[in-house]
Amino acid sequence: MSFGSIVRSRRNDLAIGLNDFAERIGVSPAYWSRIERDREKPPRDELIERTAAILGVRLDELFIEAERLPPDMQRDIGSVVQVYRRMRAVHR
Repeated sequence: MSFGSIVRSRRNDLAIGLNDFAERIGVSPAYWSRIERDREKPPRDELIERTAAILGVRLDELFIEAERLPPDMQRDIGSVVQVYRRMRAVHR
């Protein structure tokens, strides 16, 4: 699934309307609709964080679907790469 489809599915499961949801995270409904339909790239990190909190979705899951690292990992990218390389070497 894509970022947009996961968000839309979860929002619908929780019966949160698009307009209400967009207002909660501070964006226009038109913009958020484009994100959910994958017509826009996933939003900036702060909006992903708000989205996860409102929808009760694991933050890491949304960042993975957005194809980027969570902010805490972005700040420590050197360690993240080293750990990843070690894990890959162990599991080969």
